[in-house]
Amino acid sequence: MEIQDSRDGSTGPDPIRGTGADAAAGPTTALSGEPARPARRSPGPFPGRSAGPGGRWAVPVLVLLLVALTAEVAATVAVGGTFGDPRRLPYWYAGAWLLFAAALLVVRKVPRRAATVLVVTGAAALALAGLVAPPRTSDDMYRYVWDGTVQSAGISPYAYSPDAPEPARLRGPWLFPPVAEGPDPCPGWDSRPATGGVCTRINRPAVHTIYPPVAEGWFLLVHELSPSGARHKPMQLGGAALALATTGALLLALRRRGGDPRGAALWAWCPLVPVAAVNDAHVDTLGVLLTVLALGVATAPVRRGALLGAAIAVKLLPGLVMPGALARRPRREWLRLVPAAVAVVALTYLPYVLASGAGVLGYLPGYLHEEGYEPGAVHRFALLRLVLPDAAAGPAALAAIAVTALYVLLRGDPRRPWHGALIMTGITLLLTSPSYYWYGLLVVALAAFENRWEWLAVPLAGLALYTGGEFRIHGDTLQTLVYAGAALIVTAGTLTRHLRRLAGATDSSTGPTVAPS
Repeated sequence: MEIQDSRDGSTGPDPIRGTGADAAAGPTTALSGEPARPARRSPGPFPGRSAGPGGRWAVPVLVLLLVALTAEVAATVAVGGTFGDPRRLPYWYAGAWLLFAAALLVVRKVPRRAATVLVVTGAAALALAGLVAPPRTSDDMYRYVWDGTVQSAGISPYAYSPDAPEPARLRGPWLFPPVAEGPDPCPGWDSRPATGGVCTRINRPAVHTIYPPVAEGWFLLVHELSPSGARHKPMQLGGAALALATTGALLLALRRRGGDPRGAALWAWCPLVPVAAVNDAHVDTLGVLLTVLALGVATAPVRRGALLGAAIAVKLLPGLVMPGALARRPRREWLRLVPAAVAVVALTYLPYVLASGAGVLGYLPGYLHEEGYEPGAVHRFALLRLVLPDAAAGPAALAAIAVTALYVLLRGDPRRPWHGALIMTGITLLLTSPSYYWYGLLVVALAAFENRWEWLAVPLAGLALYTGGEFRIHGDTLQTLVYAGAALIVTAGTLTRHLRRLAGATDSSTGPTVAPS
């Protein structure tokens, strides 16, 4: 007889509960019918539940490491350099990642309860560290503030570019500072000329916004809650709130499935989070939070689909997790989850389409060309271009992504949708090799579900590509080196886990058995 798991819709014999009367009496041995001893749980990524005699030192050492990591991140944000002067950034980032790696090693020795407290306090401390200075490595936040401003005035953010004369009355001296005297009329890495004889902090001021409608709703919400003259700080505080909420969602998801809360440290303490999610306030963090809630907290297909639809309407990248969410699910769940996601995307776009028509696409086509993803201007797909001509790299990447999606759909574990989502998202980023490191925030959160630390090499590759010009390795060479290195780390980590599982299965098959009575 087979049973159906109400949580995921999968079917199969239950090796613990049994069936019928056997289930009420508890598990028994196959030969004697005697009550069986509970199966020993796998230690998982963090062996041991308590510190033990050899781990008494772990808590104070971990506290010191987290204090050092927080100080390192705060210093990086305050004096480590900017996108306009990135010479020191790689060294500051390297120090933070080394401290992060050491903290992940030590937390293995910390009891779960203490580790949970340190995961939360460490996340809060790092979020505060990201607040100590204005944005340092990205000016996307200024577009967020502008989009919130024009929406508050009743104008669609897709209607006009910031440089257009129609919304000029909304310009303020912070986003549009006056021209300076001297050889550089718009000094600073985050300032460029705009129409009307002023400068602007908004990147690409001559083009329409690129952000989907739920992101635009977030910009409007932050604007409405912000006091006058608050400048960049409300967006940063919003990013900190989203980062901390993601930590909480991961801890809740791990607790519900009996997982180890120490896995949430991969997100909570990752140096990428206070820099990208808090200091630069990238809206990607909102999509990450919605994705974690969908895969780790929501169980009903409609609710999961609605959350994923909202995540896709923040940034398109969370659409990659769909194969993981649908993997080996019964048809009735597909018919609930997919329409719910589509409905949320459609409903959030509807008011903007009515106001701006096809303008809701914004700068997306231009972005794809600018970033080198279109035929005739290819300078992405670094790993594929090692063996393929430029013209074939894009189609080959699409084919490989499609094959990965099919594999996840057919072979993924319906009880672990985040695992298939991680494979899908991580492989896509490896194949497309983006230079914007904050795209990797989604990979960090998905890796935290099961402590798949090897996948952190993917966002780290993006970070190295974004700030690695200091090493005088530019263009395709740097792109190939960092993403090839990330692919090797992911492959090595995956093979190591597989070999350990095989060794564990061999040990259990040769272990003691219950003698027949």
